Amino acid sequence: MTEKYAACAIGIDLGTTYSCVGVWQEQQDRVEIIHNDQGNNTTPSFVAFTDKQRLIGEAAKNQAATNPDNTVFDAKRLIGRKFSDPIIQKDILLWPFKVIGDVNDKPMIVVSYKGQEKELSAEEISSMVLIKMKEIAEAFLEAPVKNAVVTVPAYFNDSQRKATKDAGAIAGLNVIRIINEPTAAAIAYGLENRTRCVGERNVFVFDLGGGTFDVSLVTIKDNVFEVKATSGNTHLGGEDFDNRMVEYLAREFKKKHKMDIKGNAKALRKLRKACERAKRTLSFAVDTTIEVDALFEGIDFSFPISRGRFEKINMDLFEECMETVERCLTDAKMKKSSVDDVVLIGGSSRIPKVQQLLQDFFNGMELCRSINPDEAVACGAAVQAALLSEGVKNVPKIALSDVTPLSLGIAEEGDLMSVVIPRNTTIPVKKTEEYVTIYDDQSSLLVEVYEGERSRASYNNLLGYFYLTGITPAPRGHPHDVCFAIDENGILTVSAKEKTNGNMNEITITNDTGRLSPEKIRRLIEEAENYKAEDMKFKKKVKVMKDMEDYLYDMKKLVTDKGVSSKLSTVDQVKINSAIVKGKILLGGDQQEDTFVFVNMLRELKSIFEPAMAKINNGWTNEESDND
Repeated sequence: MTEKYAACAIGIDLGTTYSCVGVWQEQQDRVEIIHNDQGNNTTPSFVAFTDKQRLIGEAAKNQAATNPDNTVFDAKRLIGRKFSDPIIQKDILLWPFKVIGDVNDKPMIVVSYKGQEKELSAEEISSMVLIKMKEIAEAFLEAPVKNAVVTVPAYFNDSQRKATKDAGAIAGLNVIRIINEPTAAAIAYGLENRTRCVGERNVFVFDLGGGTFDVSLVTIKDNVFEVKATSGNTHLGGEDFDNRMVEYLAREFKKKHKMDIKGNAKALRKLRKACERAKRTLSFAVDTTIEVDALFEGIDFSFPISRGRFEKINMDLFEECMETVERCLTDAKMKKSSVDDVVLIGGSSRIPKVQQLLQDFFNGMELCRSINPDEAVACGAAVQAALLSEGVKNVPKIALSDVTPLSLGIAEEGDLMSVVIPRNTTIPVKKTEEYVTIYDDQSSLLVEVYEGERSRASYNNLLGYFYLTGITPAPRGHPHDVCFAIDENGILTVSAKEKTNGNMNEITITNDTGRLSPEKIRRLIEEAENYKAEDMKFKKKVKVMKDMEDYLYDMKKLVTDKGVSSKLSTVDQVKINSAIVKGKILLGGDQQEDTFVFVNMLRELKSIFEPAMAKINNGWTNEESDND
């Protein structure tokens, strides 16, 4: 029986470039996608650090061009990966912020915050984005939020899924379920098209976002959602299309001006922003002009680009998407003609060439655009969250079965991959295979756990390893069991057990290399609370400064009014003017003082101004009495 959680749970689409949060609304029988403080339903997955504060979301992205070294994005591309990963090494060349590897080959983002250098993991940055989504939900619900369903790309490996749960823990969220993004989108589709999903319907979900690409084939029958196959690339999306344009235009700038901008973070950020804007424009226009004022050393840059040129620059990536589509259908053993609907998810699915190639692949089938590609994943996550919450009414009762995206197994003698759970196996699942010792009197054995499709184990992704010790001395061929169990979150546990009477030994992989330890997570949760406290402290300081600025304005306006100033004594005029000057000097400084300094200054201003005004008011009152 599925465990139920007390209190309301939210659904979060933690995206590479944008994130989104939703909640099930009982009264309306639907999901509410919650807008942020700027009124937008999606929030940039950006975090920025300055000498004064930390910024998340819109505020962080808006200042990225002026503070590129300390504005972090694409954290999702780092999460659960190694620093030495060739993909990460390639990305580092295009990011304006600095990324280094720690002693465990874990990528760490280096930023300057309040004058100090800090090293942050991708989990910490992602947790900050999750904190923002949590705050957006709490402001809407007017209640604390603890539980959440968080989505990940279907092709996220075990390490990346665990790292995402770690990010949720740091953010103070209990991640009650990890759900695949295309599966969440399929739930949103089923919810939107309930009348069409009475019989069996095969839905192909094409999810091309900012940094990841997933496809899934889902069969919907009544309220049962069964994922038949999934495929994808955790490192393909809109950011890659932007990168291609940035590289192309950097070459054009160099060709024209004999200057290389690739080493200048500020210039690259400005160019990237212009490329992202141009990419969006080319989704509805056939051409546009990329214009950047003072791109590098005061030189303005202007370059016309057509939709055809954009498509040519990225055609191999678009074709890679179609190869993934074909692979998914092959894995599902399903013909194109058996697909009833092709659903577009993710902002990059709006690109006309992508849509054309997809439509051509499915022999001219009309693509489904009935659901919002930016909000569908959060919508599905919110439905799943409601289903896992106690006491939530009117939620569609759906049954969901997902699949594991990659084969899982162990390395056998000769570096051979022995698959225990084949890819696209329905989860949750538990499978046990028997293995034997390879030496006489072997007392221990190494169990290396891999995921991937290569026959050579070392060519696949090593998830972790452990030793089974205390084996009873015996001739080679002594049996032992290895058990693989994947839970509903897609998270893997592996154990080994010796098959002898009364002599058992079992160990489970709970912390693969590179994952945050429980102690580290606890420390980061404390740090997250400190960040929150600092953010609140800064907001309080800004409010006091604004109150003080408004008060000074009102003081200045009144004392310059002839009707008021003529009634002030010379002593009061000197005191007030002196206080105004003092206050303006404080506001005009570097503003590094603590909040109490501004509070005390505002109190001092009021202590000088209000008694003086009271004298005038009393004078006016006396005059009115005399006139009466």
